[in-house]
Amino acid sequence: MRHYKLFHVLAALAIVCLLLSACSPAATPEPTQPPAPPPTEAPAATEPPAATEPEPTEAMEATEPAASGGDKTYVLVPKNLGNPYFDTGNTGAQEAAEELGVTVLYQGSATADATEQIQLINSLIAQNVSGLAISANDADALAPVGQDAMNAGIPVVSWDSSIATEGRMLHINQAEADGIAAVQIQMASDLAGGEGQIAILSATSTAPNQNAWIELMEQELEKPENANLELVATVYGDDQDEKSYNEALGLMQTYPDLKVIIAPTTVGIAAAARAVQDENRVGEVMVTGLGTPNQMREYVKSGASPQFALWNPADLGYLAIYALDALANGTITGQPGDTFTAGKLGEYTVLEDTSVLLGPPTVFDENNIDDFDF
Repeated sequence: MRHYKLFHVLAALAIVCLLLSACSPAATPEPTQPPAPPPTEAPAATEPPAATEPEPTEAMEATEPAASGGDKTYVLVPKNLGNPYFDTGNTGAQEAAEELGVTVLYQGSATADATEQIQLINSLIAQNVSGLAISANDADALAPVGQDAMNAGIPVVSWDSSIATEGRMLHINQAEADGIAAVQIQMASDLAGGEGQIAILSATSTAPNQNAWIELMEQELEKPENANLELVATVYGDDQDEKSYNEALGLMQTYPDLKVIIAPTTVGIAAAARAVQDENRVGEVMVTGLGTPNQMREYVKSGASPQFALWNPADLGYLAIYALDALANGTITGQPGDTFTAGKLGEYTVLEDTSVLLGPPTVFDENNIDDFDF
């Protein structure tokens, strides 16, 4: 009898437990917690590391965006990092980013190298960025990777230095090439007194904008008014300060009667002007070309580089991002005749060669250089 009563008590308790269990919410497993490893002598498997974006290498560096917002991420790719000209372009790009409510990253290689640019762009395609604005180290070499980006739905514009037409949708042109060439030869003629030996110190031998300007400068020299100017050499500093400096020294040593060095590159013009100062040749050899006021102010005032020209690279970077955003939003398709508004710069029209022209260059000298700060 005692066992019978005990059995009934236990049965009643079991029924109560079942009822309580049915009223309790079922526990849901945490989706991110893996099951505990089995208690064996083998070491437990470790969780795989979380996926991260590739870290930049020594040759491939990046700066964090100064402005962010919205759901679009554009990348401004210069020829190389550490170049004052391109850094100023990024300042304008970040201003545009803030106005548009987008993120603009500034990424590039430490040296002006087309192969490293291609590697970087392939990485950015894999990250599915919203758009690319590229200053090409080699117009033809970058065309295939530009096509790959567009095939992946990523709009591509080139700025400063063009990618071949098939590798981009638009080119943001700082000024007309013939105008840039003409103003540099005119400045050289003014500084040389209309006659004498001149030389060109360029960036890389493959830079498309540099080569276009050099070809057009050679055509300018064939004009009757420039008949007494003699182009004795064209050398390349590869947009590296030390190499450009040494090339300038070599020109002065090889051509003792040299009057003017034209450097259509911001790195080259400053290096050449410094070489003239260091060699105490101010007044004998004069430097001109393309530079920024802040880097050239000292040399203008010393007489090493009495005048030079440039557009505002901040405006160029600003315009590049506005054009890229117009493409990404479908406001334009990159066809000739398309129009869009670029913030403070106003309205622009896509030209027949699928370029957008920023405007004419400005000549800087001792009379106006202190009016500019870039």
